[in-house]
Formats: sequence, structure tokens, C-alpha cells
Amino acid sequence: MLNKKLYFVLTMLVSMLLACSKQAPEINITDNWVRATAEGQDVGAAYMTITSASDTSLVKVESSASDSIEIHSMSMENGIMKMRMLEQLDLKAKTPNKLAPGGFHLMLFDLKNPLKAGETVSFSLHFKNEAGKETLVTISSPILTEQP
Repeated sequence: MLNKKLYFVLTMLVSMLLACSKQAPEINITDNWVRATAEGQDVGAAYMTITSASDTSLVKVESSASDSIEIHSMSMENGIMKMRMLEQLDLKAKTPNKLAPGGFHLMLFDLKNPLKAGETVSFSLHFKNEAGKETLVTISSPILTEQP
């Protein structure tokens, strides 16, 4: 009798865990990559597509590859390309937000080593939603010589 009850409880727990694991992630990152750098270059750039299930903001990015990472935007104004640092990148729910060359991107400053094609860079991305809930997402991005 005890074995049947234990079996039932364990079956229910496993079912609940499986159901939870099938839920969509809060934040999904795809198409992530980092541009390879030349020897002696101490600044790099990273790109990706971020989709969030709810309105949220990318507020901070860290990596052991560089001492400082900033969120940047690029825009063309009167024929001049302008780059601006952003305090945060606001993301609309269920809308893919593309960080790509010529637009939003991550700038990696004071690189510790050259970014060599074929290697990877790990990132910790910190998000905060409107309710103040913080989410940490870690990714590993391939280093490429050109946009995939």
C-alpha cells in the first residue's frame, strides 16, 4: 500500500516537473555572434536577437572577455552615422529585438585578448521588467569574421 502511494506521489511530481520544463522561456536569445578583431584592437562588437515574453529592459551586460560592455545604438542623421551609449535597451513583449551591425549592438571595451574566429565569448545579460523582477541569461557566442 505504501509503495503505491509513494509511486503515485513520485509520478505526480515528475509530471509537474515535466510540465514546467515545457514552458516557453521568459527571454530567448538567438543569432548571437561576436565580430573577430585584429591583433592590437581593444574594442569589439557583439550582436544577437532578443525576444522577451513580456516588456523588459536589458540593463547590464558582463563578460570575462572585456572590462566594460556598453549597449549602443547607431543611426544616420544628416548623412552622418552617430553612435550613442544607452543606459538600457527597452524590449517590447514578443517582439524580436535585433542587435546587428549598423543598429543596436554591444560594444566590448578594453578587450583582454583579441577576439579570434572559431573561439567563443561568454556573456551574462541582466534584464529587469516593469515590476522590477530581474532575470539573468548567460550565453556563449561564436566569434566570426563576418555576419552569418
